[in-house]
Amino acid sequence: MRGGASATLVRRRAVANDRGAILYVHGFADYFFQEHVAEHYTAQGYDFYAVDLRGYGRSLRDGELPNYTTDIAVYFEEIDAAIAVVREEHSRVVLMGHSTGGLTTSLWAHERRSDDLIDALVLNSPWLDVVEPPLMRQVVKLIGGLAPKVKIRANLGDAYGAAIHNSRNGEWDFDLKWKPLAGFPVLAGWIRAVLVAQEKVHKGLDVRVPVLVLHSDRSMLNAREWSEDVSKADAVLDVAGMRKWGPKLGTSVKVVEIKGGMHDLFLSPAPVRAAALAEVDEFLKTA
Repeated sequence: MRGGASATLVRRRAVANDRGAILYVHGFADYFFQEHVAEHYTAQGYDFYAVDLRGYGRSLRDGELPNYTTDIAVYFEEIDAAIAVVREEHSRVVLMGHSTGGLTTSLWAHERRSDDLIDALVLNSPWLDVVEPPLMRQVVKLIGGLAPKVKIRANLGDAYGAAIHNSRNGEWDFDLKWKPLAGFPVLAGWIRAVLVAQEKVHKGLDVRVPVLVLHSDRSMLNAREWSEDVSKADAVLDVAGMRKWGPKLGTSVKVVEIKGGMHDLFLSPAPVRAAALAEVDEFLKTA
């Protein structure tokens, strides 16, 4: 489905749907390709939906600046549209967000907290904080406001990409035009949008449905190249921020550490991703 916000919604139906639906929102330099996750939940009776946000994956158009926004809230429009489609057929909806998608879905759930649109929120390594000191954050925010398309970083580095793609050291096949191994350039306006969104989280949100926050047991930031350790840690984000700020998302938040997890816990080695999915399964039994 193509919506007015130029997002793309994909769907996999359960053979026998009796548990409702899951809507998945990806992170930065990402799109939905985790078909094994869809298969896991359709086998349990959920219809599974995933949205590629504007400027990402299936929604990225020639000549368009990839993965760029100056306000995280612009994505609320396509989450609204996707939820509307899902709720045409389902009264029970679980929203699932990864990385920057975890930040976005948290803010969306807070803003829509009185609308009864979802029944639970599942966050896979949500981006709730940065490691840079306060002064550096303020400098970046200033640059982002004045010159939003200035490059803060040329890319994210390819250590994590090399750990997950099957052309290198991983087991997953994804489109390198939509998800390059080193990601896309990090622009000042975009990182400012993330910092502003994270500040809202730090003040405390009021998500009124049960929330599950999953994260690795450790981070390995600034890895210059792949190593075995990169495949056993979060090589993208600092898990300390997830531990600290996860409980601030709402009134019913469960934070769970996944030992040996990669940044996308569902792309981790088989035993680890099985443990992560099992935590979600258990959470959804009562959420």
